[in-house]
Amino acid sequence: MTEESPFEDENIKIENVVASTTLDRRMPLDRIAIYLENTEYEPEQFPGLVYRLDEPKAAALLFGSGKVVCTGTQSPTQAKEAVHKIIDELREADIEIGKKPDITVQNMVASSELDATLNLNRIAFELVGTEYEPEQFPGLVYRLDEPKVVFLLFSSGRIVCTGGKTYDDVENGIEKLKENLKELGAM
Repeated sequence: MTEESPFEDENIKIENVVASTTLDRRMPLDRIAIYLENTEYEPEQFPGLVYRLDEPKAAALLFGSGKVVCTGTQSPTQAKEAVHKIIDELREADIEIGKKPDITVQNMVASSELDATLNLNRIAFELVGTEYEPEQFPGLVYRLDEPKVVFLLFSSGRIVCTGGKTYDDVENGIEKLKENLKELGAM
């Protein structure tokens, strides 16, 4: 399944969406691991069960508390679809799940190109909210307060935006980043 990009800028691509929910009961992870294929459950290594879906392509972490974290999809719609599919498969495994769960997008990761070479040293010096240690990592970290997103900027002009919970957060964050860089004369 593919969705058309909701962004005006076609350069913005959603790379990953993380969504979560809490089911209304405890989960018998050992039983689920036996019933469902494509699971990994090693409680001595990790307290959750990893369940991989092929369609939509996603991985979910299921915890005994009933918490479910879904990652790997490329849209909030796919994330919700994956969680609903997991719930349906749990019900088929005779695990009672009562109410329809509230699914919350926790994080969206997007990438884009600024079509400009960036002088990261200058940006780190002049832009408030940056961290740059090129000896440890080639990207500059830039945090915005509104919307609350974090960017990785690379000298090539490639950027990664994380922390947004909606398409608007991502798009508005990228626009604000561009404005701030233009004000500095950095692009």
